[in-house]
Amino acid sequence: MTDAKPASEIELSPADPGANPVNGFTLRRLKGGFLIGLGYLLSPLCWWNDLVFNLPIAYCFGYVCSWVSADFFLPGTIAGYWLSNVIGIVLMQVGVVDVVQKQPRDRSLKKDIVMGIVTSTLYTVLVLGLVYFKILDVSFLFPADASLDISSIDLTSR
Repeated sequence: MTDAKPASEIELSPADPGANPVNGFTLRRLKGGFLIGLGYLLSPLCWWNDLVFNLPIAYCFGYVCSWVSADFFLPGTIAGYWLSNVIGIVLMQVGVVDVVQKQPRDRSLKKDIVMGIVTSTLYTVLVLGLVYFKILDVSFLFPADASLDISSIDLTSR
């Protein structure tokens, strides 16, 4: 008999030709790729995501907010839209770091979130401006009896 070690005690070094190809770096890259894909679907960079992902998420968020008060539906919808974009951008940022960097770094979650908030806020202001000035028509999203006309909102009174 040979003095063979049980399989649980065998250590494979990365230099070993028989080393497991799925190491920490590969798993981190796979996770990063998944986060990039999910973040892209939620982010403002994807041109078709609003109809399929962000607007339904925003509508559901607004609907939940309307449980508190019916007046919270529109602000809740806007906040839900904004949050889905922020989450998408932050997921992409975290995913890119996992894919690109060979060594894990100390993440600055605060910096990632602030960058996501700034970028998504600018995008949301742009979309609201397009709706406000009737360049972007969203009337098909709401029933005829509950039309959305944000241009009739008086922004100066408060």
